[in-house]
Amino acid sequence: MFNPNKVENEIIARPPYFKNMDDLFDNCLDCNGECVNSCPENIIKIGKDNLPFLDFKSGGCTYCDECVKGCSKKILKLEYKSNIKVSFQINEANCLSHNQTICFSCKESCPSNAINFKGLFKAQIKNDLCTNCGFCFGVCPSNAIYKV
Repeated sequence: MFNPNKVENEIIARPPYFKNMDDLFDNCLDCNGECVNSCPENIIKIGKDNLPFLDFKSGGCTYCDECVKGCSKKILKLEYKSNIKVSFQINEANCLSHNQTICFSCKESCPSNAINFKGLFKAQIKNDLCTNCGFCFGVCPSNAIYKV
């Protein structure tokens, strides 16, 4: 069965301003990608399914609302603004800080201060503070942060 939020075993993050996937399917397939062009972080891309997704490899979402302003079809709306519907976890086996190497890359990039350390090691994401913005994802030097 096709899951629009998971393609080739990868979790797909969609922009945080739409009501439901039916809106995207019904309206985004024939758009010109204005949301892509309006994103100041350049993280919105158009996928193989012709739907917008967030690519956190080079940055994260600031929830700035610019993609909403750029959406001429009005699928993205401020009234539907919510946290991005993915979350992030740390693979402790890959994480440098869990393997006795000092690394604060994820913490330094987190605008909501949602990443804590026990001493200098053992990074942990505090889910109650995490906005799922994705800034931690692309900066991790060991690719230990993953989407769920």
